[in-house]
Amino acid sequence: MLTPPHWSSPVLRSCLPVTETAEHVQISTEAIESVASWMAYETFVFPRNLSLAPYDVDRDPDKAIDLMMLVACLNFAFTDFETGETFIVQRDGEQLVDTDGMSACLHEALERGEPLLDGAHWTTITEGYLDTIFEGSITMPLNAERAQILNDVGRRLVERYDGHFHTFIRDCEPAMYADGQGMLERLVREFPRFDDVSTYRGQEVQLHKLAQLALWSLRGAELIELRDLDRMTAFADYIVPVALRVMGILTYSPELEATITERGIVARDSDEEIEIRASTLVATAQLTDAINRRRPDDRQVIIPQIDYRLWKTYHATFWPHHLTPTTMY
Repeated sequence: MLTPPHWSSPVLRSCLPVTETAEHVQISTEAIESVASWMAYETFVFPRNLSLAPYDVDRDPDKAIDLMMLVACLNFAFTDFETGETFIVQRDGEQLVDTDGMSACLHEALERGEPLLDGAHWTTITEGYLDTIFEGSITMPLNAERAQILNDVGRRLVERYDGHFHTFIRDCEPAMYADGQGMLERLVREFPRFDDVSTYRGQEVQLHKLAQLALWSLRGAELIELRDLDRMTAFADYIVPVALRVMGILTYSPELEATITERGIVARDSDEEIEIRASTLVATAQLTDAINRRRPDDRQVIIPQIDYRLWKTYHATFWPHHLTPTTMY
């Protein structure tokens, strides 16, 4: 049987050594097979990115790209690290949680005329400005860091890409990996904001959550082509590990379990944090393989579809997730 293309991803290749020696997180192959035995028969979607709905940004593909990349830059840390409360906005009787709530706030700001798609404007953004944009159940955590990210990214866009992400995207090869010219390769190289890597026992671990999610969103909205989409991994965040934990696919050491349950902090770049994220990526790849073995050739799925299935079911759950102060997810 041929090895699925995702196992050639530099991200997965760098994560495998972590899972082989992990002390705090374990992957259950038995649970993977058990979950695949029923999940394989579900319908998997190729979702359009919800950051475009219900607004059409004039149905201009360049504006849509700029908006999605703005969301990608800001798509992290929606839970208060002290109280455990999540950022929620209420719209038309509906609760919009974390990313969905942030996207709603951005759309409303655009409708008010805020120039949020212009990199030159990003260079002037402050923490206080973002506090006025993101009004919800709590003050959005890490808005000072969000402002600094937009300042830095905006300067790069102004210097090299006419102030707009769509210029950058259209300058890349239509692939994630293309001898250094692929969208993922260039995004993490030219914009340090997206260079999501950690070091585990002397070895670099590539995780690239936001960079991959940005490209998946753009592809889902049919704004770009990616000829190697089947090499994309899951997106190592807070929520997918919860889904895998609830399903018994991931198990934690008693100490790590207690830290998460008691809403303690799991430090950025600690062994525990890296093991959670790397194990999430490897386990979702293994789950994808197990699901595809049970599906006919014309109904094969790719890892991001499995990720979305897990994220959409659990992203508003009350089950505790690990808390790591970071701008990477």
